[in-house]
Amino acid sequence: MTMQLDFAPARIPDVDEALRPKIRAFIAERIGRYPAEVRARTWMAFDAQFSRDMGEHGWIGLSLPERWGGQGRGAFARYVVVEELLAAGAPVSAHWIADRQSGPLILKYGTDTLRARHLPGICRGEQFFCIGMSEPNSGSDLASVGTRARRGDGGWIVDGRKIWTTNAHRSHYMIALVRTSGAAEDRHKGLSQLIVDLASPGITIRPIRDLAGDAHFNEVFFDDVFVPDDSLIGNEGDGWKQVTSELAFERSGPERILSSIVLLDMLVRRVAERASGAARHDVGRAVATMTALRSMSVSIAARLEQGEEPVLEAALVKELGTTLEQSIPELAVRHLGDAEAAHAADDLARVLHDTTLLAQSFSLRGGTREILRGMIARGLGLR
Repeated sequence: MTMQLDFAPARIPDVDEALRPKIRAFIAERIGRYPAEVRARTWMAFDAQFSRDMGEHGWIGLSLPERWGGQGRGAFARYVVVEELLAAGAPVSAHWIADRQSGPLILKYGTDTLRARHLPGICRGEQFFCIGMSEPNSGSDLASVGTRARRGDGGWIVDGRKIWTTNAHRSHYMIALVRTSGAAEDRHKGLSQLIVDLASPGITIRPIRDLAGDAHFNEVFFDDVFVPDDSLIGNEGDGWKQVTSELAFERSGPERILSSIVLLDMLVRRVAERASGAARHDVGRAVATMTALRSMSVSIAARLEQGEEPVLEAALVKELGTTLEQSIPELAVRHLGDAEAAHAADDLARVLHDTTLLAQSFSLRGGTREILRGMIARGLGLR
């Protein structure tokens, strides 16, 4: 079936824009003295106390109902808060996944028991979640996951492993995509999502250090791990439908265009000082591209606000956004020169170094470039 992309122009309502001054003041008070190379980590920087402070202000789980600890606001309110946090390089990694997708997933598909167990803690910035999707032999091809859950007395017994699991070593829970029936050849059938308590016996978590020296990725091993029946999200076998819905949240937000924003801000100021025509042209093009992608991202927020699942549009924004993010370090080197970029003892050089290393993962997390392009091509009837 051929689909049409829908990026109808959308405007953030004034009531949600009114959140900006408050969140900016909060950010300035807490991270105003953070060096640029720390802020450049943006949504991968982990600070549990910062997340708890966010929760005290009611800025986590904004779109969740008040009954479950949220504010009952829409997708636009969260968009404003997230955009301000990312633009400033705030350390939001602790609560990020729970706020962005785990909470909304539990609200949509979970029982009241699961909602009561997890949503208030998420909103307070006290429950941290990680994503159990990718595996060593499947990567972005989620339908081929091999981690299995078999029936046990009062629940499920899980065996297998996950990889590239961000913050698993610091999280309380994982939402794991597992095969509960059928065979791997069935692809989209027989998959389910379980909330796994990462303190359970039989779980081993091994951090993976990346090029930049960070260790937020992990490999997670499950050896006869017991998961209670009431930790199943939705219906058994509906995991593929649910995870597809979840990915619309993961792939469409401002983090898909703002991961290199600290470097871009510094580059804009440096180029303005030098007044190079070619540099101004290229940097201006990057800023214009980011502006267009932001408009597309806001339009997806509008559709999420209406309860829709813009999966194809989210994939396109993620692909275009990460392409832009990865181009910014290259742009800096091209116009600053290799010698200055590599050896200058200033904040820009340090941020450029770190962002260059971190940017290698931008097109991997949330779905590889090849997988996303295949999705887009199929959705548009091109393959």
